[in-house]
Order: sequence, then structure tokens, then C-alpha cells
Amino acid sequence: MEHTLVLNATYEPINVVSWKKALTLLFQGKVEVIAEYDKEIRSVSFTIKMPSILRLLRYVKVRKRFHHVKFCRANIYARDHNTCQYCGRRHGTEDLTFDHVVPIVKGGGKTWDNIVTCCLECNRKKGGQPPEEAGMHLIRSPREPAWVPTMLHVTIGLRTAPEAWRDYLYWNVELE
Repeated sequence: MEHTLVLNATYEPINVVSWKKALTLLFQGKVEVIAEYDKEIRSVSFTIKMPSILRLLRYVKVRKRFHHVKFCRANIYARDHNTCQYCGRRHGTEDLTFDHVVPIVKGGGKTWDNIVTCCLECNRKKGGQPPEEAGMHLIRSPREPAWVPTMLHVTIGLRTAPEAWRDYLYWNVELE
């Protein structure tokens, strides 16, 4: 079934909920509907369009745990913009892998500042060596990202967010 994007009172995305939870928030009077899907939910006594985007009527302070970006495959791809950090070419996720800048056998760890996205060709070329030994240079030094909105894009588990959500999810992307 469809998911609903929940915005804070300031129009910042804070959560994605099921349509059932969305209706509960609506009937409790905690939210206003910003956008709807074409689908309807019907009961014996009423019919309502399924909400796509809801905005909380009261501001909710986002807990600190949301400010830490989860260390996971999708967030690393997002941080590096699906770009090989050695040759600079953009790829689909199926054509990218991870590279430990300092290999694990040489003391490198599985951390934000030691893992970058890498195309298969560059990964083979680098092998188990540090970039300098392989004659390669990083385009950008890896570090933990400071952004949060992409977390929603990753967390919902959808390949593409509904069109109505795009104005609220991708604030940190340049307009085309």
C-alpha cells in the first residue's frame, strides 16, 4: 500500500508512515493534508482520498538521533553521488562497489572516513593497496555526511519517491 510523507510544521520532512498511521494522525487533528493520492479509502460511512503528504500542525523538535547519518551502503552511495571517487565517473549502483581507502589488512576500518564508492575497473586497478601505492588519487576525502534529508529517501525503501514528495525531500540538490 502507499506511504505518506510527514512534514514538521516548518515543512521539513521528518518521517514516512503507512496510510493507516496517516489516517490516525488526520483523525486525531494533529496534521493537515498537503497532497493526496488518486486512490480513495472507503468505509460504510465515508470516503476519503489517501494522503500523500501531511504537515504537523505543531512543531516537533527532532531528536538528536536523527542528526546522525546511518552508516550503510545506500547512504555511502548518496554521499558520493554514485560517483567513483577515483575516476570521477557516475554509475548506477549495480556498477559500483566499495573501496577501503586504507585496506583492512593494513589497519583501515569500516568507517565513514575510510570507505568510498568505486567503479569495478578502479577497484581492480587499486587492488589491496593504498591509493598512493596504486598510483591513484581520491577526488574527495571521505567523511561522515552532515545532512539528514536523504535519510528519508533511503529509509522508506522505495526506488523513487512519489512526484508530490520531491519538493520536500531534495532540498540539498541543485535545481535543474
